[in-house]
Amino acid sequence: MLSDSDLQAIWLTVRLAGTVTLILLLVGTPIAWWLARTTTWLKRPIGAVVALPLVLPPSVLGFYLLLAMGPHGLIGQLTQALGIGPLPFTFWGLVFASVFYSLPFMVQPLQTAFEAVGDRPLEVAATLRASPLDAFFTVVVPLAVPGFLTASILTFAHTVGEFGVVLMIGGNLPGVTRVASVQIYDHVEAFEYAQAHNLAAVLLTFSFLVLLALYAWRPAPKNGA
Repeated sequence: MLSDSDLQAIWLTVRLAGTVTLILLLVGTPIAWWLARTTTWLKRPIGAVVALPLVLPPSVLGFYLLLAMGPHGLIGQLTQALGIGPLPFTFWGLVFASVFYSLPFMVQPLQTAFEAVGDRPLEVAATLRASPLDAFFTVVVPLAVPGFLTASILTFAHTVGEFGVVLMIGGNLPGVTRVASVQIYDHVEAFEYAQAHNLAAVLLTFSFLVLLALYAWRPAPKNGA
């Protein structure tokens, strides 16, 4: 039912989503921890910047990222100076853009999970002479496991469904930047509705399973709550 190009697009999409999720686990965790613990006035503006992709049109974000990663942009000049070359229309360009676009889907669930932990467990750990780093990995992380799972699932699923940003940054290069959403768009443009339906059905099934997994991990309400 799926052509070789469809399977290639699916594999590229999974690879992109997996890479972005791993990077955001490393980048988003300290950001979420800082937002959950800080009392400085910077919390609100930085939180707004993190959440910006939720309301910003993907084409706007993609346009400015394209300028930044271009040969005259700050990021583009840096990558060229490092010998990496320009990032637009490459797989790692998609990764870079997707990290920004999916950032709130990692940070916000983690921030909520960290805030739910509260101060008491950390105070107890401090009385046992645990360093802040030890307390984070031995106390906070185990208590925030549902938050990590939710954030990872949402980030992976959101990256799979990206279209506007990846099209602006990566274009439509088979095997390089043509992800599943762009492949569906190509099928529709070519009036290949049967092929578009087959690939769309795969993404629809995936989306349903993601929601099912999220609801399965949601704790059951207590009686009388």
